Amino acid sequence: MVISNAKKAVLALIIANMIWGAAAPVFKWALSDIHPYTLAFLRFSVPLILMYPFVRKKLKVNKKDFLNIIFIGITGIGINIIFFFQGLLHAPSINASLIGSSGPIFIIFYSLLFLKEKPKRKLLLGAPIGLFGVILVLITPLFINGSLVAIGNVFYLIAMLGAITSILITRKAAKRNSPESITFWSFLVGSIVFLPFFINEVNHFGFLQNLDIRGIIGLIFGILLSSLAAYFLHNWALKYLAAADVSVFTYIDPVMAILIAAPLLSEYPDTAFIFGTFFVLG
Repeated sequence: MVISNAKKAVLALIIANMIWGAAAPVFKWALSDIHPYTLAFLRFSVPLILMYPFVRKKLKVNKKDFLNIIFIGITGIGINIIFFFQGLLHAPSINASLIGSSGPIFIIFYSLLFLKEKPKRKLLLGAPIGLFGVILVLITPLFINGSLVAIGNVFYLIAMLGAITSILITRKAAKRNSPESITFWSFLVGSIVFLPFFINEVNHFGFLQNLDIRGIIGLIFGILLSSLAAYFLHNWALKYLAAADVSVFTYIDPVMAILIAAPLLSEYPDTAFIFGTFFVLG
């Protein structure tokens, strides 16, 4: 039996979002040993070196998409990762994945207005329900945990907006460019964005001083899985699925985050998170 590209894309997105769901707790754990911009820079610059021998013949970019590729790197990697890591320094990691799951509602409205895509009826009905759950998690810390956690949640929200902007741009660029070229050049742009912050950290703290198992695992996970594997699978899938459909796979992330965060960080869902998750998964 021949498996269609659309079904392969679904499998690719399931794998990518399982990786990204696990990323929040893994990176929060790693950031107790490695500085955020050092991790961010190495996470995307090292894959460039690893990828190049295998993709150097597939790096041509359509002239219409030069700016698109730059914006993919700035929004989907630069803005997304900067605010994601800042959020991890202030708020529980499980909140990152749940707040990230609010992406579909924004993509659905954008797809309707600008991409002329027609999201399925279930998406139109389900997205507002999921958004209500995310808002519940977003604002509850203002009344219970204090402003720092709420600030971290806002950082997660900005990171998510960067990610969905990247999805929308990638959806257009994927029709004219290979997933290898989009992944490679966006990684390069992202690495350039992180470079001055990385240099500043090295000047102040040294380079990977006293690195232990947490930082090592964070680097390996970030380079091989969260960057190389997940971004490639995600960019490849965007050739075959609508942007609104792709965004819905972020609902996998909170489940993976909870499974990893509980044993690794002793983070457990509170009442607001449980109710928020109920609405998101619903």
